Amino acid sequence: MAAGDVVLGENQYGKAECRLVRIDRETPGAPGGRHRITDLTVTGQLRGDFAACHTDGDNSQVVATDTQKNTLYAFARDGVGAPEELLLRLAEHFTTGFPWVSGGRWEARQHAWERLEVDGAPHDHSFVRGGRETRTALVQRDGDDVFVLAGLRDLTVLKSTGSEFGGFPRDRYTTLPETDDRILATDVTAWWRYAELPSGPGGFDATYAAVRDLLLATFADLHSLALQQTIFAMGKAVLEAFPGIAEVRLSCPNNHHFLVDLEPFGLDNPGEVFVASDRPYGLIQATVQREGEAREPRAWATVAGFA
Repeated sequence: MAAGDVVLGENQYGKAECRLVRIDRETPGAPGGRHRITDLTVTGQLRGDFAACHTDGDNSQVVATDTQKNTLYAFARDGVGAPEELLLRLAEHFTTGFPWVSGGRWEARQHAWERLEVDGAPHDHSFVRGGRETRTALVQRDGDDVFVLAGLRDLTVLKSTGSEFGGFPRDRYTTLPETDDRILATDVTAWWRYAELPSGPGGFDATYAAVRDLLLATFADLHSLALQQTIFAMGKAVLEAFPGIAEVRLSCPNNHHFLVDLEPFGLDNPGEVFVASDRPYGLIQATVQREGEAREPRAWATVAGFA
């Protein structure tokens, strides 16, 4: 190769957004009884020696994306478990089963379902789509190195007081008034990287639930001077409670609520009537980490929304 020649750079390929629903039955194979539903959207992408396909159309080392999809469904027949566990199984299969596959990324979004209630009791096999956040998981593999991220998105939270914003610099273009009492609302996107995989009771599922609850509790309890302060406190609380988590990344829009001026109608508005504005919005993002902890940029490759 000579300087200036056109060459292939980094690349990956796979099957995107495979919809997978698994029903676990109290009595396997029977239509009745109590059921549990797992609903995932899974994307897998392989990395490795695929240069000949790109440059010469040689498919001899191309694991068809249809094969990747079929592998997902075949693995689900043996059970899904936590989404992180399923992704780790897929990563192990493709990197050990095909010598030219050196790594890849496998991502899952879990969609919540809640049991319908009939006569005040949870129904055994009828569900309603939960309106809460989406659980996320991502496994990145590079040779023998495996990185596991877990997280959530679209966790919509609001506190109607306990938040203020002031002390910011002002110039000729500043019109925002300072306030010592405001609505604070956001849609939390959070990722956390495991330095050590959960090994206690419940594993990934229990850790996810505990981290989610801690994020919510911190948001609720902290008297916020800025959304930046809030998201740092949320990440700090997770790191202090879970030594096996190496770092937390959060992305939170500031979902503004503006007090409506009712004076033209001869009415006061003592902090009761607001207009919710969805655009434009402030976007606050931060990484919360331990001093001296080794960074792992390979773990975060392809994760959008974070610097």
